[in-house]
Amino acid sequence: MQMYHINYHKPKVTLLQQTGIGVSEIAGRTCYDSFDNSENQSIKDRDYPKANDIESSELLDSLAWVHHHHSIIEHTNLSFLVEGTSRACLQEHARHRIQSISVRSTRYTMSSVINAFVASLEAKDEFGFFFDRIMDLDLFIISDREYLVIEVRAMFDKLYLQYKRVDDFISISVAKSSIEFLATYKDNPLSLFQALENGKKKRNVGDAFKHIVTDNWKVDMVITFNLRSLKNYFDLRDSGSAYFQIQWLAKAMKEVLPIKYLRLIDKESRG
Repeated sequence: MQMYHINYHKPKVTLLQQTGIGVSEIAGRTCYDSFDNSENQSIKDRDYPKANDIESSELLDSLAWVHHHHSIIEHTNLSFLVEGTSRACLQEHARHRIQSISVRSTRYTMSSVINAFVASLEAKDEFGFFFDRIMDLDLFIISDREYLVIEVRAMFDKLYLQYKRVDDFISISVAKSSIEFLATYKDNPLSLFQALENGKKKRNVGDAFKHIVTDNWKVDMVITFNLRSLKNYFDLRDSGSAYFQIQWLAKAMKEVLPIKYLRLIDKESRG
């Protein structure tokens, strides 16, 4: 059977900060009172400001791969900026308990979508206008146009039903200072859209419209793991049995991770 091929955007990952592995070795040396045994001079000399510059640690390697004692590497932390993963992937990601995560909010960032819908009500081809504006916003992981016609049509239909049934639709959609634009640019949907975009944004506009959001929506997020939790994440998510989009994300995170961390958590990187 021939499968229908769908095009996807893959996520971009940037390593924002890294604490180094020095604190983890210091923690291990503290446990065993073995500072003098370190091959790293800064550790041996208790030169703590320079300790996080070390590139390897025999102690950490032994604890990780011989004794499988990983609690020490919890003292190492890494933060990543993830751009362009999906809300479906976010749901999988949130199942990892020990992480800090901050995600692009639909409450505060849906104004352009709602502005496009409000402006489309002045267009002869309401859906066509809405679709074109939404495509300009680059909101989705799946990039296949045929698929997106279906998805954006569903968004439009849900918004239109709400518009027909909610008496104060405009007041929950548009900032009070921008309502005058509806009369100023009547029958000129593009000018109306641009005026709404340049005007004051409606605060928390997403509260009334989250129902249109699908798992295909792009999200950006900043995530921070300690190295032990990151090992667990890679063990589970860089795996053929994981959801394919979170496999992409795990691989992209690995690609930006310096080797000194990978050597402690990834067998294939030990060299």
